[in-house]
Amino acid sequence: MKPLFAFFSLLVSAALWAVPPKLPFYQLNASQLAVVVNRNDPLSAEIARYYVLKHGLKAEQIFEISLPIDRSWVSEGEFAQAKSELDAVLPVHIQALALAWAKPYRVNCLGITYVFTLGYKEGLCQDSGKPTPASPYFNHASTLPFSDLGIRPSMMLAANNLAEAKKFIDRGAEAWGSFPQGTAYYLTTSDTNRNARAPLFPRSQTLQRPPVRIENLASDVLSHKKDVLIYQTGLTKVDKLETLQFLPGALADHLTSYGGMLTDSSQMSSLKWLEAGATASYGTVSEPYSYPQKFPHPQVLLFHYLAGASAVEAYWKSVEWPAQGVFIGDPLAAPFRSLSPRKQ
Repeated sequence: MKPLFAFFSLLVSAALWAVPPKLPFYQLNASQLAVVVNRNDPLSAEIARYYVLKHGLKAEQIFEISLPIDRSWVSEGEFAQAKSELDAVLPVHIQALALAWAKPYRVNCLGITYVFTLGYKEGLCQDSGKPTPASPYFNHASTLPFSDLGIRPSMMLAANNLAEAKKFIDRGAEAWGSFPQGTAYYLTTSDTNRNARAPLFPRSQTLQRPPVRIENLASDVLSHKKDVLIYQTGLTKVDKLETLQFLPGALADHLTSYGGMLTDSSQMSSLKWLEAGATASYGTVSEPYSYPQKFPHPQVLLFHYLAGASAVEAYWKSVEWPAQGVFIGDPLAAPFRSLSPRKQ
């Protein structure tokens, strides 16, 4: 299988779907997901139990590991021990992971979803402002990442309390196959340092299949919209989120240095997107500088999500250099998937 690079030229053409590409048959489903619990964290277990119940997983799809809960980071050694414990029990049919906690969110300077997916890489934390390794999953046609590539993309079921976790999990379950007629909003802001990916935003247009609108706006704020399917911008803090209505399955993220510092950021935490009504998000946990490759590529994210990818697949495929990032939300949210999450 090869990356779908041909789609880039399609996105900047006169019409986004003028020549429909050959779409992957997305099939990752609930039976192929493992929910990972930190046995030292009572909230982790509660979130996992609710997720299993809501998405119809089996109890044997929950796996326990041990991680510290007194800080936002773990050492390489602490991670290696937990990862070894998990690898020893995961069945080969498991294709993706849901990590049921918000803290710890990093291993040294690397995002915890990255290291669970692609492993810890020595030397990257010596200068986190440099390019980091490319993900083999970036814009890839694979629909079974572990079977095809030997990796399990992971997403954090991250929340500060059970009530907040239930809200985005409910939205994720509701999203499956809903085919919403929403709008993807892309905002080029006055913050030039955080507009690195603005040239990658698709132009304003209305798609036919599926019927989704795209609005490319020059503005610092989006407010009083009731149809938000995707919201991508670049700011340290995004205002007016309380005025927006996110559709079930909505994806939203902001390009800034420390959005992935979920519980102790000096900027807006990516958790704020979930608390505002989004179903999944992304942020970086250490200074990435403004390399657009370290953040979700707007066109790649849009393409795979509209093609039927789940949130964990679409988000992971959209970040070329994901080492410093964390993916959060409901991995099984798939509003443009037509089949049952368990019957594929």
